[in-house]
Amino acid sequence: MRYERVALVFTIALAMAAPAAAQRYTATQNGDVIELRDTTADMTVSVVAKMSNAYQIQVKGHDLVNTAASVEAFEERPGLSGVPLLAPFANRLDQTAFYANGQKYNFDLELGNVRGPIPSTGYVNGSKDWQLVEFKADATGAWVTNKLDFYRIPIFMKQFPFAHTITMTYRVSNGTLEVHTRLDNLSAQPMPVVIGFHPIFHLPDGNRNDWTVSADAKTHWIEIPERLPTGETQPIENFFKADRQSIHLGQYGLIDDVFTDLVRDADGRATMRLSYNGKELDETLGPKFHTVLLWSTPLTSGGGRGFGAGGRGARGRGQGAAGRGGPGRGAAAPPTPSGPFPVDPAKGVRTAPAATPLSGAPSSVGFIAFEPMVAITNALNLAQTGVYKDLQSIPPGGSWEESFWITTKGF
Repeated sequence: MRYERVALVFTIALAMAAPAAAQRYTATQNGDVIELRDTTADMTVSVVAKMSNAYQIQVKGHDLVNTAASVEAFEERPGLSGVPLLAPFANRLDQTAFYANGQKYNFDLELGNVRGPIPSTGYVNGSKDWQLVEFKADATGAWVTNKLDFYRIPIFMKQFPFAHTITMTYRVSNGTLEVHTRLDNLSAQPMPVVIGFHPIFHLPDGNRNDWTVSADAKTHWIEIPERLPTGETQPIENFFKADRQSIHLGQYGLIDDVFTDLVRDADGRATMRLSYNGKELDETLGPKFHTVLLWSTPLTSGGGRGFGAGGRGARGRGQGAAGRGGPGRGAAAPPTPSGPFPVDPAKGVRTAPAATPLSGAPSSVGFIAFEPMVAITNALNLAQTGVYKDLQSIPPGGSWEESFWITTKGF
């Protein structure tokens, strides 16, 4: 009888301990923010649901991406913080118009959410029209799902008249963040898919001059100085003058280039890796992401982390939409449509720029963006001319979905 009582007490103790032990993953809400947590990996992902952006990603207290000073600051000026969605088109177009299904669509520049002469990064980033679908946690992970009814927003449809919805799920599991995106085409015509994302990464140790990149890609697209592909390509090794798995960032100046022919594993995935001092940060792209854009600027002797130094602001980066209105409504005169931008292959940058000399010790850490893209820069218009032959589209009533993953080692 004594042994039976001891066994009963032990069984009750185990039953009481089980829920706590099983609570590896949590999903909690604090105002606009859904926090996903993996306690074993010490990974925390904070998603602003109404913007569907993981504005902060941390592992063991270290920020992995460009992070705003506060949630309030992020909501006011999201810029390129967190995991910006570039939609309905990623990166640049060579004119203030695009082609789809053989039809030319001119942008209405007076709306202010698209600017010329080289439109860039779409205009969904910064929108606060996302709806929270659910947030949950179980024994396999924690996740949050948000949905944007693109077709319900007039100024969105005015610029890209394909009715569709965008559903995004952030999932934390086994020390990895999965970013899953689904597009549902509600229109009566095929809808081209040229979206992308713009996470900006850095490591907790060293700086850009110390870090090494490994890129699972074979082909570099030659560009004119305005960062528009000419249609010519070359092996990635010709661009970097180095092995693609051992690219030392400190040897280069501005990198803002598109790469395709991704090197896939058995699951069809390709990995971009940032490493230094035993620490690694990996971004892995699913099979339907056919392109990656690498962006990194040289270290500067000025303040800050170096974001945008010699970079994209002057070329129209980070337009985004602050809610539905977007910027630029108070312009004194209507903008003038422009393009197509002349593409002269003779101006193509065929080798990586030389490293920028530094005066004194660098005061900024630096960064690199691994931008998962469904297609290359200016894909819509290059497909129309027959230069780009890998354009994906969604049939009427159909859907498109894919993921990319962020994980670390040695943190």
